[in-house]
Amino acid sequence: MGPRLRAARDRHGATLAGVSRATGISTSVLSRIETGRRRPTLEMLLRLSKEYGASLDELAGTAPAPAAQPPATAPLSFGDDKAVLPLTRYVGGLHAHKHVLPALDGTPTRPRQVSHDGYEWLCVLYGRLWLALGDHDLVLTAGDVAEFDTRTPHGVVNSSPSGPVEYLIMFGPQGERQRLRTPPAVPRETGHRKSR
Repeated sequence: MGPRLRAARDRHGATLAGVSRATGISTSVLSRIETGRRRPTLEMLLRLSKEYGASLDELAGTAPAPAAQPPATAPLSFGDDKAVLPLTRYVGGLHAHKHVLPALDGTPTRPRQVSHDGYEWLCVLYGRLWLALGDHDLVLTAGDVAEFDTRTPHGVVNSSPSGPVEYLIMFGPQGERQRLRTPPAVPRETGHRKSR
């Protein structure tokens, strides 16, 4: 990935110092990434993708470089056939994506788990999603929501061969969490009021 990031920076006509100022990633980290001595995190790739006007597929080398930046509604496809539709196009703060996992050909195996800095909120829209969260295994269906610290090992897979799974993810790379801002419910009065 390092040479692709270096090529994207060269096409952009930027210096390491300029990219560092624009993305908040130190020049030493950028240099180590470009020389292959460090792997970038997803958060770093999102920042660099925006700065260079390149898709994540282009930076990861999973698709030919597009002639122009794809429209905001174009899905990104990853090697495991998962389609990801970005719903936010800015760097910093919460990121939102819609994910679609295709139907399975056979019985699923426990998802491979990863961990990284951040906080995630996940909502299933359709199908059955197997969420492996640390030592816990949950099967979520339409309307189910999970939220967790992404430093906890986690992974997802379609849990059923009967159809695809669609779900939304909101991810706070700095550990940002959703905040419930609706007032608490007021208990309803029952019966008739007594007149004084």
